[in-house]
Amino acid sequence: MSVTPTRRIIAATTLLALLALSACAAGPAFHARQIAAQPSPSASPSASPSPTASPSPTAPPARGTLDWYVSQAPVFPAAPLPQPVPLPVTGAIPFWHRVPTDQKVAFITIDDGGLARPPAVPDFIARAHIPVTMFLNSPAAEEHDVYFRQIQIAGGVVENHTIRHNSLAGRSYDYQKQEICGSADKLQALFGQRATLFRPPFGEYDGTTLRAARDCGAKAVLHWSETVHEGKVRYQTPEKMVQPGDVLLMHFRPALMDDLLAALKAIHRAGLTPALLEDYIR
Repeated sequence: MSVTPTRRIIAATTLLALLALSACAAGPAFHARQIAAQPSPSASPSASPSPTASPSPTAPPARGTLDWYVSQAPVFPAAPLPQPVPLPVTGAIPFWHRVPTDQKVAFITIDDGGLARPPAVPDFIARAHIPVTMFLNSPAAEEHDVYFRQIQIAGGVVENHTIRHNSLAGRSYDYQKQEICGSADKLQALFGQRATLFRPPFGEYDGTTLRAARDCGAKAVLHWSETVHEGKVRYQTPEKMVQPGDVLLMHFRPALMDDLLAALKAIHRAGLTPALLEDYIR
């Protein structure tokens, strides 16, 4: 009778030991799964959630994209209230390389229209708030009127650059008047406004040009102070710096986005602000 209880005790002890060993072996794996499935011990339904990782900074726009050009455009002070320049009441209209103003402004102009029309230009002008005057040849304006109207909607103004883009100097009055008035008529029909400024092709003109331009409704004939091509500003005056009243010339060419940006930077570097020609020549 004494053997049986002893065996039972031994068996029970052995069983308890085996259970303890089993618990020790299984315990850590179970606990790891529990941590993965449950919130941290300090968390509770009423506690604030653990802070999440901050989002990574937005990547800068890729060079050459519209967003990149907009990001590179300088920030200018507000343009001064325009003070229109005096114009002669009678006689020949003026021919200006530089608008006669002391206000700290400069003017961006774009010529022709037939060669190239970079598709991002209207949006760049709109988003960067670039005041531009377009001296267009009327056939290009007619063929690509939707494009130029987009720039007009963004604040650009269409002005006159003849029909055929031929040199006018030395030509007859009738020839010059046809080139200037014919273009002005077509531009008015396309864009709803009569051109009041004229730029002769290649900047070549004579007294007959001024007379014909006046008779076609122009108030002034514009040359330029600087040219901009392929992103480089080329100065026509010894200052090598944009001056108040300067007129910057560029063309509708493949690098027009770079030209606009270069002009903006040159104007900013000179401590000036871009302004619209038509606000000063009325």
